[in-house]
Amino acid sequence: MNVWWTAFIWVSLALAASVVSVRLALSVALAEILFGVLGGNLLHIQPNEWINFLAGLGGVLLTFLAGAEIEPAAMRQHWKAALVIGFVSFLAPFLGAMAYAYYIAGWEPNAAKIAGVALSTTSVAVVYAVMIETGMNRTSLGKLILAACFVTDLGTVVALGLLFAHANIWLLVFVTALAVTLAIAPSLTRWFFHVVGVHTSEPQIKFILLMLLLLGSLAVKANSEAVLGAYLLGLVLAGTMEKNRDFMHRIRAMTFTLLTPFYFLKAGSFISLSALWGAAGLISVLLGVKMATKIAGCYPLCRAFRMPHREATYTTLLMSTGLTFGTISSLFGLTHGYITQSQYTVLVTVVIGSALVPTLIAQTFFKPSVEEPKAHTTVQRETIPAYKEG
Repeated sequence: MNVWWTAFIWVSLALAASVVSVRLALSVALAEILFGVLGGNLLHIQPNEWINFLAGLGGVLLTFLAGAEIEPAAMRQHWKAALVIGFVSFLAPFLGAMAYAYYIAGWEPNAAKIAGVALSTTSVAVVYAVMIETGMNRTSLGKLILAACFVTDLGTVVALGLLFAHANIWLLVFVTALAVTLAIAPSLTRWFFHVVGVHTSEPQIKFILLMLLLLGSLAVKANSEAVLGAYLLGLVLAGTMEKNRDFMHRIRAMTFTLLTPFYFLKAGSFISLSALWGAAGLISVLLGVKMATKIAGCYPLCRAFRMPHREATYTTLLMSTGLTFGTISSLFGLTHGYITQSQYTVLVTVVIGSALVPTLIAQTFFKPSVEEPKAHTTVQRETIPAYKEG
């Protein structure tokens, strides 16, 4: 096989996905998955060893960036609501989807666990794009929703890492290395960034890659998932990254240009259209299970935190979205033999549906009005209009 021709085909699909995402205002991740479906079913593209590595590294860096994007100030400000809503947003669909897959759909225990993890997610990518597009990222409600999304995805990543880890010496080594790295990473990263500064050779990006690759290698040895360490490292470095926005721009550009297209195209290439038509009923039911459990878990809590009906419904619908981590979890299950390709097709299709359906409903019928935050002479604790923690 001509490696250059293979690369040409994959990059052509990535470019086409980028153009379509811009023209149709779609998430680029969603567009890449859809073009991966076309590539896998029409062009019969097959991932090889180097594509698997680039795709895996793309998933790890994407997870790191998701953790690093959290605003520490927003999390501190809305910690109570974010923790409660975010945790229930993970737990309710995790238990509901796992129970349905095991007891009703008849899936094997590990396959049911993958279903629960994959459908427990909230798409930070989709929610963040909506926040930026509508200007809600500047409001207290928008900051609360983003903070709750991070809590939900933290639960997803931790569950994925722990449910399938082997209790052996390597797990102990991984947990120890992870704890030590998370403890020293903020101060060590600040020191290294200060010493080396910005350079054409990008030593700062290489330093982050070094930590991610070390944690990833130990996670794989423990039969866990590399994204667990990546997400937690991103979270502890969020404050440092907030002060180095130019660095974040550079590493984000590298990740989304070179790495994540391979990840999402590969994810889409495993979706079988023939299996899709035969499982339409199960796909619809699982999408309903995800949305129903998210609504049952999140909406009462939003009301308990004194959100009006419109804002509570909007928040609940955005918490019902899914894309990146749902795809990561499904692909982990497929590559490790926990689910079949037809089960993978079902889960990823449900994940894609959850990126579209709740977002369209929220934006069409429940989008709150956005007001610019007012400046105050005295800085006080910001509250959401018609919402406050109590």
